[in-house]
Amino acid sequence: LSNELGWDGLGVSSYCLVAYYSNKKSFNASIITIMMNRIGDIMILILISLFMKYGSWNFLFINKLNLMMLIFIMMAAITKSAQIPFSSWLPMAMAAPTPISSLVHSSTLVTAGVYLLIRFNYLMNNQFMYMLIMLSCLTMFMAGMTANMEFDLKKIIALSTLSQLGLMIMTISMNLPKLAFFHLVTHAMFKSLLFLCSGIMIHNLFNNQDIRFMSMINLNMPFINLTFNISSLTLCGMPFLSGFYSKDLIIEIFLMNNFNWMMFLMMFLSMSMTISYTCRLMFYISMKNIKINMKNFYLSLNLMNYSIILLLMKSMFYGSILNWILFSSLNIIFMNKFMKLMIYLFLMLGMLIGLMMPMISMKKFMNNMYMYMFKYINNMWFLPMLMKKNKNNILNMNNKLIFLSDYSWMEMIYCKQNMIYMMLIFKMKNIYKLNFMMIMMFSMYIIMMMILF
Repeated sequence: LSNELGWDGLGVSSYCLVAYYSNKKSFNASIITIMMNRIGDIMILILISLFMKYGSWNFLFINKLNLMMLIFIMMAAITKSAQIPFSSWLPMAMAAPTPISSLVHSSTLVTAGVYLLIRFNYLMNNQFMYMLIMLSCLTMFMAGMTANMEFDLKKIIALSTLSQLGLMIMTISMNLPKLAFFHLVTHAMFKSLLFLCSGIMIHNLFNNQDIRFMSMINLNMPFINLTFNISSLTLCGMPFLSGFYSKDLIIEIFLMNNFNWMMFLMMFLSMSMTISYTCRLMFYISMKNIKINMKNFYLSLNLMNYSIILLLMKSMFYGSILNWILFSSLNIIFMNKFMKLMIYLFLMLGMLIGLMMPMISMKKFMNNMYMYMFKYINNMWFLPMLMKKNKNNILNMNNKLIFLSDYSWMEMIYCKQNMIYMMLIFKMKNIYKLNFMMIMMFSMYIIMMMILF
């Protein structure tokens, strides 16, 4: 029950904060956000009602859950953590202010589903674990492809968050909840730092979020550029930074498992695309020619330096410290030579693609085939369009249901019939009054006749 209070509180606060700017884009994004999160809230409420079968809401004393409860837990987790097919709301929620994205959409709201799976991990069976690992691999692959085609700075960071959420859920599906929690904590540090640095850059660029107009940040804001690049390298898993200790261990344990070749391929491609969009983003903001004149508002933002320095230190050293705290024993990894070489091969491939993509002119590829492919990838496999269409269908269905129930037959039964009954009663009262007056007049007439005679 206490989990439900925090769960609903996160959803309502996210809805209010996404609609902060009070424009059409923010309102649409807030509606999509609250509708997606309501699905998970409904699942949690049904789960709480089903827990009454055990006589307690304390799930620590429960050893086994039935199939329906496991389905509700999985649905609640993938809606809150924006896994496929509920991934469209997270990039749209970037309509919120950047400090809100730094707090809510990097480490608290979106990780609530991961936390729920960590708490219920010992009750999940293998069939649900296999389904979770398929959904997480698809989410990582889709988020990496979309981030490589995106030009909005905040949406690129949101898609990287989506990819890392898929990595966390994949770790949980391999029965490694402690390692998933380790990556959750380290990811919160460097992703919050990324959002804060991007907010300062957007502020200095007159609220422009297009990375094609960002260039030479290292000349105008060297400290912000340094922290942004360090947090980006931490996201890639640069050795001896915080992200390295969790991501490297997750990938190596994944390669030791007995999965099919398609999952291995999607995992390698997702890893290379993470390197690709990170290198592409760093190239755009640091090495491209100057496209717009920048005013240096950096002096007015000195108060943010304290939080940025604190997050920078945690992004660099917190992973090593937490690794020694959480894991008392060392993990022995056995991998063949081919797997080790494949990791470095895909890392180099992702770096090469990320540095080459800004140099390639997209006009050469803008024929019909490549245009449709670009739209397909850039629109997250058309998931936002499907969700918007389903949202409209659901709202239209509710409108028809309300019309048929409240405005038609219920109105006929309760309102019109009651009016008919009231009119009949009123007429009967009039008849009674008329009959009473006739009886009184007849009595008076009889009395007068008796007096006269």
